[in-house]
Amino acid sequence: MARQRPDRVPVMCQMSIGHMLLRTGTPPPELWFDRGAFAAALLDLRARYAFDGILVSLHGHAPDWGRRVLRWTRGETEDVVDWRDGGRTVFPHDDLPRPTPSDAPAPPALAAFDPDRMPDRLDYIPVSPGLRFAIDPEHPYDVLDDILERAGGRFSVHGEVTSPFDYFLDLFGFSGGFLALAEDPDRARAVLERLADGVSRIAAEQAARGADAIKISSPFAGAGFISPGHYRDFVRPYERRVAAAARGAGVFAYTHTCGAIGDRLEMIAEAGVDGIECLDPPPLGNVELEDALRRLPGLFVKGNIDPVNTLLFGSPETIEADARRRLAAGAARGGYILSTACSIAPHTPPEHVEMLAGLAEETAVRESEF
Repeated sequence: MARQRPDRVPVMCQMSIGHMLLRTGTPPPELWFDRGAFAAALLDLRARYAFDGILVSLHGHAPDWGRRVLRWTRGETEDVVDWRDGGRTVFPHDDLPRPTPSDAPAPPALAAFDPDRMPDRLDYIPVSPGLRFAIDPEHPYDVLDDILERAGGRFSVHGEVTSPFDYFLDLFGFSGGFLALAEDPDRARAVLERLADGVSRIAAEQAARGADAIKISSPFAGAGFISPGHYRDFVRPYERRVAAAARGAGVFAYTHTCGAIGDRLEMIAEAGVDGIECLDPPPLGNVELEDALRRLPGLFVKGNIDPVNTLLFGSPETIEADARRRLAAGAARGGYILSTACSIAPHTPPEHVEMLAGLAEETAVRESEF
């Protein structure tokens, strides 16, 4: 990440909740809500796959979450939890939970929304549409502390924050949020400013706890969602503030944007980040690694293995060929971390993932022979 040349290309993939569930056997509600179970699953799979880093994608677990459970029904493919407040959450054994009703309240109208009345501190993570992870105010970073302690400096530990733009879409809904950019851009910017305040605070606080890097998750900022012009106006300025907060606290910052981002690589770099992830290749996206490495000379690059067509459905032979191509390109340029473009898909065979670290080690040995 410092753009120095390591002894070999590092390997670090983000793990989906579904993959963690299937490969650790952790009961789904525990993996989601229990800090110890979540940390153990991350650490166990990192060790199994010999990754050089680990991403702590959720934080703020409430230690008393079990007291809210009225009934926990276990099934073959999903568990169902009925809560004392009348809600219900379905927990698939290979995917994110589905709360009923949604954790997210009905979206307000931007025209009647007062940005000045927004709270100073964000108290949830917008994991996906309709799904929020509440941040316990008394235990916001306990899981990060646990993992840092167990890491002991042996591997890199990354915190995660969510882009202000993603919070914006979560707040106003996708239809309302995207329309608001065109209908009331000034008010949208005012809301994004407040959201950037909150996200920047979380980034700085995670850095202060000892995280080695902060990932800015920005999944809805690719070409499939917004134009380059809207990216410049409504994403880049606010992610720049978040990156500055992390870097100001002395750690690296990098942006994670899914899908087609070939038309905005330079704009992402202009947000002041140290690196970029996912770099989805065709057909998931439109980025070829060699082109990205050429266009981003000052940044580290993480990703580019197709998690679906290569790692999930590929054969050992096609996975090896694909990984070796990326290792060769990354090693030659430096500042590269071998990774899936996005998360490891839930049903990916573990032996496919296990290949990556071994190939990186072999590449280092072969390079040293020259």
